[in-house]
Amino acid sequence: MQDLLKRFGTVIAYLVLFTVLAASADNFLDPYNLLSILKHVSFLTIIALGFTLALAAGELDLSIAHVASLSSVCAAALLFNDYPIVFAMLAGIGCGTALGLFNGLVVTRMRIPSLIATLAVSTIANGLAYLITGGVAYVGRLDTAFLVFGRGNVLGVPAMILWMGLTVALTLFLLKRTRTGVHLVCTGEAEEPARLAGIRTRRMKLLGLGLSGLLAGVTGVLLTSSLSSSSPAIAGEYLMTGIAAVLLGMTTIEPGKPNVVGTLIGALTIGTLRNGLTLLGAQYYVQDIVLGVIIIVSVSASARELRKVAFSVPH
Repeated sequence: MQDLLKRFGTVIAYLVLFTVLAASADNFLDPYNLLSILKHVSFLTIIALGFTLALAAGELDLSIAHVASLSSVCAAALLFNDYPIVFAMLAGIGCGTALGLFNGLVVTRMRIPSLIATLAVSTIANGLAYLITGGVAYVGRLDTAFLVFGRGNVLGVPAMILWMGLTVALTLFLLKRTRTGVHLVCTGEAEEPARLAGIRTRRMKLLGLGLSGLLAGVTGVLLTSSLSSSSPAIAGEYLMTGIAAVLLGMTTIEPGKPNVVGTLIGALTIGTLRNGLTLLGAQYYVQDIVLGVIIIVSVSASARELRKVAFSVPH
């Protein structure tokens, strides 16, 4: 029973939370509300999965939010200047990927701890976003063919939920069914033994941070498509919520380790809690307080892992 609670305690807590909100919040179980929760959670899940991959490789990526915002701004700027939709989307995703790889190069080549390196890149990304926009948001005037990626439906299922499902499936496949995924996880769990075993640990860290940037870019582009707007702060809230989702996920399924299913559960927990508190009429600051408590509790369960990755220097 103790092992069961250790592994699935967070899942059980989510089910209890869901039951309490279903009983106390009006319209919580309305199908449209449940779909709304999943749709809003999808952005958080995708960007948090990027952080999960970086953490699985033994590195932190604190630039995810500003990289996502810059990717959003890049895509919107090109669309507002009548560039082709595909080109704008690829440019936005490519921008995120490039910054993720830059994070990886700074960490692996310059041997700067990821905590510091990604904070610096985050600042650069934020500055570039303001440089492109001049501090003015892009609103409206976006082609409906572009908006369908974030607002469309397939057989009544919002497109964002399908994007989330696809990202979860691909990330799970990478980590559990490929040699590259195994090497990535081994690098994060024991870098020196992995290096001595012949695994190219620097390349794995570069890959983890690169994929984190790619998924941040995807999130930024999809946010632009869903909201039909963009600004330098469009993804700002996803730094703390993304980290919270990953850390909360590390308390379940594979306790102490970043894992895909755990991250999904963490994102669902945060999204469900926020939706329920809103329906109950709680003020916005109550949500922030609750989120802070979640981070503290989840960090306490994985503090040793975080200390190791925050200040480690690649060999």
